[in-house]
Amino acid sequence: MTAAIDYDAFREEVRDFAMMRCPPEIRAVVATYRKLSRKVWYPWQKILFEHGWGAPGWPKEHGGTGWNLKQRHIFDEVMAECDCPPQYHHGLRHLGPVIIEFGSDEQKQRFLPGILSGQDWWCQGYSEPGAGSDLASLRTAARREGDEYVVEGQKTWTSHAQESDWMYTLVRTSKEAKKQQGISLLLIKLDSPGISIRPIRTIDGWHHVNEVFLDNVRVPVANRVGEEGQGWTYGKFLLERERLGGANVAPMLKNLERTRALLAQELAAPRHALKRSTLEERLLMAEAELRGAQALGQEAIAATMEGRSLGLLPSVLKLSTSVTSQHVAEIALDAVGERLAPRFRPTDAAGANAEAPGIEWVQNYMYGRVRTIYGGSSEVQKNVIAKQLFGI
Repeated sequence: MTAAIDYDAFREEVRDFAMMRCPPEIRAVVATYRKLSRKVWYPWQKILFEHGWGAPGWPKEHGGTGWNLKQRHIFDEVMAECDCPPQYHHGLRHLGPVIIEFGSDEQKQRFLPGILSGQDWWCQGYSEPGAGSDLASLRTAARREGDEYVVEGQKTWTSHAQESDWMYTLVRTSKEAKKQQGISLLLIKLDSPGISIRPIRTIDGWHHVNEVFLDNVRVPVANRVGEEGQGWTYGKFLLERERLGGANVAPMLKNLERTRALLAQELAAPRHALKRSTLEERLLMAEAELRGAQALGQEAIAATMEGRSLGLLPSVLKLSTSVTSQHVAEIALDAVGERLAPRFRPTDAAGANAEAPGIEWVQNYMYGRVRTIYGGSSEVQKNVIAKQLFGI
């Protein structure tokens, strides 16, 4: 019989580790809403890996912790509460589980260790011009020539491609079947001849996303995950692994606490009393929404562990938390915007931060606009909910 897990003791163990082992300079990046990059993520992943916590969601036989879903949620929650960065997701939470489930033994031996240690950095090549929400319409093509595929096409909104070593990407290997078929999943080295990466500048001034152009890029057939033409199945498996991402509202609650402190500092003068009271009321409403989402998240985790259907919960969580996080960012902007917004320069975000302490609140607002788009836009989530409720 498996021994019962003391979740309270586990939470304290994680908290003690986070406070003792996460370097202060890394926690400061998170606490001040600065950009997370490979330079921040890699040293933290190395620390976790050396402690045996490199892959909380992987089974032990592949180097993971073997933790259950509740333990993994506690880990993510506590790390957020302690201002430790979330682990870089593309390798650990996206591609890694796909390789574990569908990859060959050779692919597991070749790719999993680099993901686990943080030595290899991955990005996702899914979206294309004209194939975002309707991903099955992708047109990047791969034709087979002997033991290689020759890939031609374009990917867009490719996060972190500029600092990645590899891209896992969906390509079309056949046009003969329905559009969800004929798609394959390839692992492509980003320094391969024929690949060019161009930045897409966003309103927050940071370099997150890119266009990736593939001009007759040769990829070994050995880098195809699973069977040819089954990439849509593997892509759906990948996305389903992240269905409970909205269950962890700890980062948003931390941001809410800091926003409350910001109001007290920025609007301390008596002349700001009415404005401060109004913003504090809005913040209370946002906190109520987040506490509700927190309860829903706990229910979703329990349902998953018990094998019950999640139904609408993932979409409700994604919709609710993304909108509420934007509301909190709007409150912060209303507090500091009059003083700081005119000083924010998207073309030189780092310089603006140095010249105007506190301007990270403006930048946080700008970055937060994407929350209702990535991971399934609010419009998509509403359609999913409507279809399940009303069959439309």
